[in-house]
Amino acid sequence: MVRVVIVDNDPLIRAGVAHVLGGAEDIAVAATAAVPDAVETIQEHAPRVVLLDSCVADADALSQGIGGLPDPPAVCVLSASSDERFIAAALGAGATGYVLKDTPPDRYAGLVRCVAQGWTMVSAPVSRKVVARFLTGVSRSEGVSRVARLTARERDVLILLACGLSNIDIGARLHLSLGTVKDHVKAIFRKLGVERRLQAALLAERAGLLP
Repeated sequence: MVRVVIVDNDPLIRAGVAHVLGGAEDIAVAATAAVPDAVETIQEHAPRVVLLDSCVADADALSQGIGGLPDPPAVCVLSASSDERFIAAALGAGATGYVLKDTPPDRYAGLVRCVAQGWTMVSAPVSRKVVARFLTGVSRSEGVSRVARLTARERDVLILLACGLSNIDIGARLHLSLGTVKDHVKAIFRKLGVERRLQAALLAERAGLLP
């Protein structure tokens, strides 16, 4: 069961998103909260996923508060804006998703499942901007050069990561403990010079590691 906390200062939005997710048998909305109560609510209910309104004035402080928890959840930003500055700020702060609020309601459950499994989820208009911006600064030869820094095992992990597998699934596939997979992912990020799984996946594609 995927536990979710919805954070938004507008009670109507909180109720609407909770209603949309309420029909999914494998998702439980553990709580909804306004921004001032968000960190305390997340600590109390220990969700796997937090859906966070990007327009709140306290977004930066909130992201730091969530990131400082012992076992921080995956945070997916819900936004009405596809402005590149907001996208960069959200992903740079550690969000694992950036989804526009006009996303059809029937897609929210799938979004939550993917974020819970470790995927980085972005709406189609957002993904085009993210990919274009990233690939503009990374040539194919540079991608190959960065990937060449990895060990054979790290390349195996990178390929599975780029295919969308979570750390748990990667460990099962390669017969590695979760801690070992996390260590490999940290090493991959450091050697590739990236901070997010999406960036690592794009470099893997750029270097020709993916089919």
